[in-house]
Amino acid sequence: MREQRSKRQEKRYLVVFLLMGFFGFSQTKGVVKDSITGQPIPYVSVWVENETIGTTAEENGEFVINTDDKNKNLVFSVLGYERKVLKVSEAASVLLSASALELGEITITNKKEKRQVEIGKTKSVIQEAFDNGPRMDAKFFPYQKEYAKTKWIQKVTILTDSKVEDATIKLHLYEVDEKGYPGDELLSKDYIVTLRKGIFKHNVDISEFNIQIPKNGIFVAFEKLIIAKNKLEKTITDYNSNTTKTQITYSPLVLYNSVEKEYLFSYSGGRWIKLTKEELNAYSTTRSVYEPNINLILTD
Repeated sequence: MREQRSKRQEKRYLVVFLLMGFFGFSQTKGVVKDSITGQPIPYVSVWVENETIGTTAEENGEFVINTDDKNKNLVFSVLGYERKVLKVSEAASVLLSASALELGEITITNKKEKRQVEIGKTKSVIQEAFDNGPRMDAKFFPYQKEYAKTKWIQKVTILTDSKVEDATIKLHLYEVDEKGYPGDELLSKDYIVTLRKGIFKHNVDISEFNIQIPKNGIFVAFEKLIIAKNKLEKTITDYNSNTTKTQITYSPLVLYNSVEKEYLFSYSGGRWIKLTKEELNAYSTTRSVYEPNINLILTD
């Protein structure tokens, strides 16, 4: 993976905290393991079903989520394993079964990469950074007939602002399902990206997966990992009550661009949701949609 300092790094942008974390929640703790080997599974996505509360299992499989309501369900998902839904009361030890990996036929050619085309660029130079917590937002890339000449996805670019060194995110590429939502994963394994501190445009090489841009388009999303190495803590003082709280946020922030679209697909509560521009801007006269600053580099 290569990264470059963003040319826009000196420009100011608005940081919007949609989810702010503080100590004091009732919590549930558990560990996620492979059902056969008993080995811990790292970076599993954990959500309270149909709610905005979510987290990520640490590298040792352990997780802490902000709920202790034993009647609620938790949704566990990670690439390579079957999705599982359990009651909170059953989540102290979670066993996931490996999924049957369906490998399509891949034709390997000795192609010499001559041309590169970057797609997904927007006209907007206004960038905002949203702290969405564990929510995933997907950017859709429709297929264009000119892509037939540069059909291989070589790299994914993503613009981030990280307050910690070596913060990590998880990269996802999805097929489009029959309803037009993000469907099956196109990557054959979890792809963890390590990011530099500061504002950088990262170029993530995924050429090893030999993925062609599908004729019905492709979704690309990043997943913020709610883990200790990405955590930032800040003491907030309320001078009216003379009390303090510890605010918790997680790096990195991914920068977003304002685009003229009708909706955005987001993953929250263990499912994909289609959010309209009216829902995303309920308290604003703005009717554009903010989508992640993610592009694709295609090659022949």
